[in-house]
Amino acid sequence: MGTILIIEDEVDLAELLAFNLEQEGHVTRCVHNGVTGLEWAVRECPDLILLDLMIPGMLGIDVCKALRKDPRTVSIPVIMITAKGDEIDRVVGFEVGADDYIVKPFSMREVILRVKSMLKRQVSEAPIRQPELLKIGTISIDTQRYIVTSEGSVVDLTTTEFKLLLHMLEHKGYVLSREQLLQRVWGYNNVGDTRTVDTHVTRLRNKLGLQGEMIKTVRGFGYKIEV
Repeated sequence: MGTILIIEDEVDLAELLAFNLEQEGHVTRCVHNGVTGLEWAVRECPDLILLDLMIPGMLGIDVCKALRKDPRTVSIPVIMITAKGDEIDRVVGFEVGADDYIVKPFSMREVILRVKSMLKRQVSEAPIRQPELLKIGTISIDTQRYIVTSEGSVVDLTTTEFKLLLHMLEHKGYVLSREQLLQRVWGYNNVGDTRTVDTHVTRLRNKLGLQGEMIKTVRGFGYKIEV
């Protein structure tokens, strides 16, 4: 169970989300303004944030950017909830550091399952991995400090992008299906929207530059890292 901050300007929807999450044992706080939501997040450091994209005061994209720049909130999982479902909106959301993306209208069960999976992933991940430094080609991953370099330059990855790269590197040479990646990186027990995986892989490739070509697409199945 965890403390969940809901930043949503539709009061009825925010209260409905809060009610259902509290039925699952979570503690919730509803805020209907981006500026106030950011202030509350920095002050209280909740376990997870449900963030609407179109909110007054400060857009959800800008709130997410600010959260990722602040060391106090950089690792808090953010699930964006919005009426926008275009691919460009998904890409922008992930680019600024969102961990997941749910499009309205949605089922409350879907939200509960994604929240549960995200919190479970945060708790179950081991704080220390061995070895501390993993390398493939000119990519280097410092698993202690969560730093990735490619061709000698630091690569600015979101938390989910880092975990995706690390998981694929730990299974280099093996083909991983989109469903497997959703389960192992995102923590979904049920198969969700596999386009989430595709979007993250595309972003990861672009950020790694030439080294991103090591992430191969296996048509009809998934991805693998291959030197």
